[in-house]
Amino acid sequence: MLCKENLTYLIGNPVGIAFNNGTGTSGVLRDIKDNILYLIEYLYQKQFATKHYDLNTIKYVNPFPALPQDK
Repeated sequence: MLCKENLTYLIGNPVGIAFNNGTGTSGVLRDIKDNILYLIEYLYQKQFATKHYDLNTIKYVNPFPALPQDK
């Protein structure tokens, strides 16, 4: 199981999530409370939704990579 304390530094940042069932999603990590991860996901046009996922269903949470610096 993921430890929520190890993920709090990612709140407010874009993340990719891999689930135990092999699927995944991405969005902005909004919060983690009571073993539930809240993620803002893009739907379409100008619509976004806050979705929630039980930490027990999540295998990995990874931050998006940094953009390369212009030279």
